[in-house]
Amino acid sequence: MERRGTLRCVRGLVAMLLAGSLIAAGDGCIAAGIASAVGANIEKNKQIEVLAKYRGLENKSVAVLAHTDQRSAYEYPTAIPNVVGNVASELTQNVAGVRVMDPRYSITWMHQTPGWPTAPLADLANELDVDRVVVIDIYEYRLNPLGNSFLWDGVAGANIGIVERDGIDPDSYAEEFQVIAKFPDMEGIGKAQAGAREIEIGLQKTFVDMVAYLFYDHIEDKYPDRGIKRK
Repeated sequence: MERRGTLRCVRGLVAMLLAGSLIAAGDGCIAAGIASAVGANIEKNKQIEVLAKYRGLENKSVAVLAHTDQRSAYEYPTAIPNVVGNVASELTQNVAGVRVMDPRYSITWMHQTPGWPTAPLADLANELDVDRVVVIDIYEYRLNPLGNSFLWDGVAGANIGIVERDGIDPDSYAEEFQVIAKFPDMEGIGKAQAGAREIEIGLQKTFVDMVAYLFYDHIEDKYPDRGIKRK
C-alpha cells in the first residue's frame, strides 16, 4: 500500500512538471516536496562561526608582504598594493591588540628591496623590526580562463606563511596555509555582463577576506565556495 502511494506521488510530480501545474499532484506530495526544498535551501544558506586558524598575531607587531611572478605583476599592477593594503586594514580592525605596519611603508620597502622574497625569513622580521611577518606568495592570479579572453573566471591562489621573530626557528614558517579565491561564483559571465575592473575588484575582495579570516574568528557561510588548506 505504501509503495503504491509513493508511486502515485512520483507520477503526480512528473505530471506536474510536464503540465507546468501544481494541480496534478496530491496535496500531501506537494507539501513534502516543498518542505524538502525549503529545508535544503535553509541548510545551504546557514551561517556559522569559524575560529581563527592562527592566533599568533594578537598583541604583536606585524608586517604584511606579498609578491607574485613578473608577468602577473606587470599585467595587474594594482594587485600587490591592494592586497597588502586591504589585508593590513582587515587585520587592524579585527585582530585583538595587533599593531600592523603602515602598508605604505611595507610596499615602499618591497619596491626598494626587490630580492626580499629569496632572503632568509629571519632577516625579514629583523629588518622590518616586527614580531610577525605575514608573507603572501601569490602563485596564480588571472581574470579569464586559460585561452579564453571573452569569459570571466577569476582565480587568485596563494601560499600564506607566518614568520615568528621569537619562534623556535625564525628561518622557517611557523604556520603555512593555502588559499584559493574565485570570482565570479557562477559560470558563463562574459564581457557583456561585467568589465575587467568589476571582476578584479570582486576577486581581490574575496581573496583578501579569505586571507584575513585565517587570523580572527568570524561568521561565514556554512557551505562557502572557497578553499583554505593548512599546508
